[in-house]
Amino acid sequence: MEISSSAIPKNKLAAVLVLLYEQAGELHVVLTTRSKSLRTHAGQTACPGGRLEDSDEDLIATAYREANEEVSLPFPAPPNIPIYTVTTLEPFISLHRLVVTPVVALLLQPEKVLPFLKAQDCEVAAIFDHPLRAIQDPDGYFGLVGSEGDRRRETLSKKGTEDWIYDTEFHNTTDSIVPFLSNTEYRMHRFRSRGSPVKGLTSDILIKTAEIAFGESMAYDRYAATQIGASVVFWAQ
Repeated sequence: MEISSSAIPKNKLAAVLVLLYEQAGELHVVLTTRSKSLRTHAGQTACPGGRLEDSDEDLIATAYREANEEVSLPFPAPPNIPIYTVTTLEPFISLHRLVVTPVVALLLQPEKVLPFLKAQDCEVAAIFDHPLRAIQDPDGYFGLVGSEGDRRRETLSKKGTEDWIYDTEFHNTTDSIVPFLSNTEYRMHRFRSRGSPVKGLTSDILIKTAEIAFGESMAYDRYAATQIGASVVFWAQ
């Protein structure tokens, strides 16, 4: 299903920033845990982002403005902070029927920025990162045998806590019916992380990002049997 943001009312448009950077030869993405005091998606993992505002030049500006407000990412970035917009992905439909455009950006010299990111208390409970390869192949990445695998697993949230309540080790899925889209199926992906679980809209955006970044299919079945278009995915529990 193709979605044109130009045909959508402005109050239904939103954007998120998929901020990538390299660490020890691997791509990582900056994520947040939303405050538990928020009315929607409380305590869930997100890319920084929010609704389009009248002052935003476009949805790319929306993504950067929201990242500035939520985690103090410099915006506009000064010349000595190399942040490059790579692309925008096709929009996604959220559970609340917002049309969300992911803006993919690359942060060079992350040491100039990451130590100075600060969570906005009223919206963000924590800032953390996640390796993008662990989205493409979570079992392969965290299940690696040897000292490197041990090091990777040590960073993960403890199994059996609220941050990973599932029986599976690194990746969990459930299929459900979405009534407002003609009862199509939707597969919810959940990824264990070193913070809150990566799931719903955030996981689907990162799956698409990983697919493009690595030029590879996911190491698991991405869609439910009757799930419609790739862009129709949801931010849900």
